[in-house]
Parts: sequence; structure tokens; C-alpha cells
Amino acid sequence: MKGFLEYVPGDSVLHRMNPVAKLVCALFISVACFCTSSFMLLALILIIDFALAASCKMTRQAAQLAKAVAIFSVVLAVIALLTTPVGTELVQLPWGYIGTGSIAAAALVLMRLVACAVPLFLVMYITKLNDLANSMVKILHVPYKYAFTFTSAVHFIPVFMNDMAGIMEAQTARGVEFDGGFAKKVRLMVPLCVPLLVSSVRKTNSAAIAAEVRGFNVRTRQSGFKAYPFSARDVVALLACVCILALAIATNYVPIP
Repeated sequence: MKGFLEYVPGDSVLHRMNPVAKLVCALFISVACFCTSSFMLLALILIIDFALAASCKMTRQAAQLAKAVAIFSVVLAVIALLTTPVGTELVQLPWGYIGTGSIAAAALVLMRLVACAVPLFLVMYITKLNDLANSMVKILHVPYKYAFTFTSAVHFIPVFMNDMAGIMEAQTARGVEFDGGFAKKVRLMVPLCVPLLVSSVRKTNSAAIAAEVRGFNVRTRQSGFKAYPFSARDVVALLACVCILALAIATNYVPIP
């Protein structure tokens, strides 16, 4: 996925929100996805996710992310399908059966993972990592070394992906064909992990030296010069996400199909 987790500049309402407010809202929505078993509420959350993505012109990235998460979630969905003998029996298995409830459980896993992943990754696309780290330090009083570690890990994901793409292009120029089935691609990509690992170690070592030279160990909460005040839109967004979470919890006690 080209540009994965790389900041996309913009002037939308989501771009202008407080970084901590965006992160907390995304966490509330993600938690809400696992607090409910209502397909209606999960579908509503998915609609909200893509509406938010459309508001900041990130529909394509959100669709690609949803597709990727759905593909990786198939394994969990199959496990849920085979290990949840609920409802009217459809297929008999040696250890149980697949029922109508089994299919519902598998679909629930897919919807939950997609619905919770989109807002979390969307925050990374519309928020500068420096702002996210500094706001976490100033507002949430998170120690800077932990905030820096988190944002650095997110920052290096697209860097390593670009490095892997460059290595694969170099191998393609040498006559290696990556076309074919999934097993063939994995077999050809495994040897490429060695040069990727060497490149990653060099980059992380250079980043550690650069951070040390810039006074990483003496950084405190007061070191950042930029303030991150909350505005009315941040409060409204937080209240809306709290309502979604409360509704998700309520659906466990008031059944909704």
C-alpha cells in the first residue's frame, strides 16, 4: 500500500482537531466495536468511519485499509466459524458443527476488526507524529521517551515498507519474477529479509545517535514550545464518541439485531 501511514496534509476539521482528542476518539470507537455484538451498530460505526475518511479526502486509503484488514481477518473468522457451534446446525464437524450462529460469529469478527482499525489508522494519516508525541507529553503527561518510542515505531513502518519495495525492484531488475501465487512470493521474499534487516539496523542506529545529539535524555514536558489547546469541536467529538461507546455497552443489555 503506497504511502501507508504517511502523513497526508489537509485543512479538514479532523486535521485541525487536537491530536490527543483524535487519538482518544479513535480509541473510544475501537473499544465500542468490541463492546457490542449488534450488526446494526457495527454497520453504523463503519458508515461513520468512511464518512470521516471522506471528510478529509481519505476515502481511497480507508477502503484499501479496510480491504487489507478484512483479508488478514479471514483467518480469525474461519476459526470463529469452526469453533462456535451456535444456532441451527448446517454442517456436522468431528468436534461440533457449523450453525447459523457460527456464520454470524465469523461475520462479527470481520466487522469488528475493520470498524476498529479504520479510525486508528486514520489518526496516523491526518496527524503529524511530532504533534502526536508532543501533545501526549503535554496533555496526558506521558514520559517523552515512551511517546517518542511509539511515534518512532509508527514512523519506521512506511520507511521499512519502502525499503522492502526498493529491494524487490532491484531483484526484479536482476531477473527475479515475483509474479505467481502467495507461496511463491513468500519463498522469494524470505531471503530479502536479511538486507532489509541490515538496512533497518543502520537506520535505527543513525536515529538513536541523532536523538542523543539533540538532547533526548534531557527532554521534559516543558521542553516543547507548541501548545495544544482543546476547542469546541474537540469537546463535541469526544462527547459523540462517548455516546457511541455508551450505546455499544447498552446493546449488551438491550438486545439489538
